[in-house]
Amino acid sequence: VEKTIRLLTIGESTIAGVGAPSHQEGFTGTLAKALAEKLQVNTKWQVFAKSGYTAAKVKERLIPQTKSSEADIIVIGLGGNDAFTLNSPAKWRKDINALIHEVKALFVDVPIVFINMPPIKSFPAFTPLIKLSIGNLVELLGNELEAITSDHEHVYYYGRKITFDDWSERFGVENQPEKYFSDGVHPSLIT
Repeated sequence: VEKTIRLLTIGESTIAGVGAPSHQEGFTGTLAKALAEKLQVNTKWQVFAKSGYTAAKVKERLIPQTKSSEADIIVIGLGGNDAFTLNSPAKWRKDINALIHEVKALFVDVPIVFINMPPIKSFPAFTPLIKLSIGNLVELLGNELEAITSDHEHVYYYGRKITFDDWSERFGVENQPEKYFSDGVHPSLIT
């Protein structure tokens, strides 16, 4: 009997598939395929995501929609909109803790993995000032997320920073940052 892993992804635009022609080619489909290959299992997945949503909006508007879902692992991608909204690390901490509690109440003992923060400092669509200010804020929120997740059982944060140099090495497209972003902000099919 082949095992099936049920994957539930929740979050903002990257999880919503912005920049990809379909969810199959976007973050969730790519992750499901990688899990299937690596673990030699089947995957079944669902996406609950909306472009522009902060952690507070995800908790308020998307988590209630997941009530009838089943999951073996939950992957959450947030942070960009909280940075663009200029949410403080204290507000972020409050909102992320509330989100974690809400998800854990619905999915008891299911591992929750937060993916790395968006690489705002590398977004070609933004000015150097926006890259610096919002990019630094998203890094602060990432540091906060690392501390928050360490306080919870079965909650993890993949904190590896995404950098243009790292992507160039991994994907072999050097000196062409625009190739990594479909619209200057959202991931392209390469990433």
